[in-house]
Amino acid sequence: MNKTYRLKKQEITSSWHLIDATDKTLGRLATEISKLLLGKHKPTFEPHLVMGDYVIIINSDKVVVTGQKQEKKIYYRHSGYPGGIRSRTFAEQMQLDSRKVIEDAVKGMLPHNSKGRNLFRMLKVYTNENHPHASQLFSKVQNNNTSKKIPKTLKRKSNELQDSVVKENKNDFSKMTKPELIEEAEKLNLKFVKSSNKAVILALIEDALK
Repeated sequence: MNKTYRLKKQEITSSWHLIDATDKTLGRLATEISKLLLGKHKPTFEPHLVMGDYVIIINSDKVVVTGQKQEKKIYYRHSGYPGGIRSRTFAEQMQLDSRKVIEDAVKGMLPHNSKGRNLFRMLKVYTNENHPHASQLFSKVQNNNTSKKIPKTLKRKSNELQDSVVKENKNDFSKMTKPELIEEAEKLNLKFVKSSNKAVILALIEDALK
């Protein structure tokens, strides 16, 4: 009988995403951001865990809206006193602080509880192309480049070297957690049931690399 796999807190890994808001529609952009923050793009998504990725938004000054929302979309706030309601149009808010426009749209798409507040802290919005997160993005690119080197070397090396690389990969795969094995299996376009145990997924990957 197959058991349903549930992701554990210690197995959660987060990466960084950079999105340029230039000429992007506000609603569609907010939907893309909230999906990454919630972690719904991951095969191991758990709705009760904070398991999403960090998102960096640049050029918030260049985000756009459709129709007549420039003047008809209103942002309200209240001082808490009688008659203390205040309002701004979309155009006025963009001139004052365009970051607030994106943050407000994304915040409305996140859970309105402690989980949503923790996810909201993973969003970084900047008005132009300058941001202080180059090191996080560089480490992501470096990891992606190293992972892409293996298939190229396997094509160029002789059969003996291929066998040695495959053996090393087997050892690496055996040390991976189940979510990591699921991601590797999906990269290889393998057909499998996600509820399968770790040993079954590991065997499928090893057979595909032979």
